[in-house]
Amino acid sequence: MSKTTDIATLAEGVQAGDRRALARAITLVESGRADHRDDALALLDRLGTDKQALRIGLSGTPGVGKSTFIESFGLMLTGLGKRVAVLAVDPSSARSGGSILGDKTRMDYLARDPNAFIRPSPSQTQLGGVARRSREAVALCEAAGFDVVLIETVGVGQSETVVAQMADLFVLLLAPAGGDELQGVKRGIMEMADLILVNKADGDLKPQATRTCADYAGALRLLRKRAQDPDGFPKAMTISALEVEGLQSAWDEMMTLTDWRHKNGIWNANREAQASYWFAQDVRNGLLALLLEDPQTAERMRAAQEDVKTGRVTSAAAAAQVLGPLRDRLA
Repeated sequence: MSKTTDIATLAEGVQAGDRRALARAITLVESGRADHRDDALALLDRLGTDKQALRIGLSGTPGVGKSTFIESFGLMLTGLGKRVAVLAVDPSSARSGGSILGDKTRMDYLARDPNAFIRPSPSQTQLGGVARRSREAVALCEAAGFDVVLIETVGVGQSETVVAQMADLFVLLLAPAGGDELQGVKRGIMEMADLILVNKADGDLKPQATRTCADYAGALRLLRKRAQDPDGFPKAMTISALEVEGLQSAWDEMMTLTDWRHKNGIWNANREAQASYWFAQDVRNGLLALLLEDPQTAERMRAAQEDVKTGRVTSAAAAAQVLGPLRDRLA
């Protein structure tokens, strides 16, 4: 069987909604091997971009209940007849490069749902906890016919906002009594969030969750209104993923915002801006790879790196020395 036939067969499997084929395709686009990269590009080109799912980026502090929320929310959506894909990005060890990838274990019921697909992926030390090829995995899930793609990231921080560059909606999940969290996530994350969900609004924590929700609602009113939002958005709501309360209301709000953005041309404009952003990122990464493949440039980089380590030259000056000959060559 030829390579072309292999790619064609894999593409047919993905388009037919075969979960094994989809898993193989995601493994292919996540691979760092050059030959696999060529195959991945051929596969993505064959699949095209005709199908679109609702992409929901989800972030939250560790322990806030992201996995519980995703399972409850995903099961609710499959109960509504939706096909749901979950791309759960696990943090990679800076030392070993390994990841636990335990999300399927934490979402046991959703993992067994025939209308759901869960794919844990390592962050590979990428900015914001978004795996290097997460956006291509999203495209594969869309090609496989999923209606909703949930992109779970590893935690909260300024760099986490990169997930907004591949999602149609960005949801921030927080726990009750999150005053300290507000200091850590305000501005960067809150300016990106379309919906803030205060989880664990049940039992003894319910009054605290209500107060926390009110605090965040007040904070959102202080932010500058965005042109991409109708009146009332972004907004904060309370939910209980454990008791499955407030999830339908949260989904209704997501649909209200999505419909408004479709009607006002915001949806397509966002998708176009995201495509431009990732094109520029791919060009930058490709240029760096080309630099490292050039023996003379690689040697200059090695020598300059040693000078930076020993303090003989600043990093900015060393970078200028490496790029100077290239700039002259292109002039």
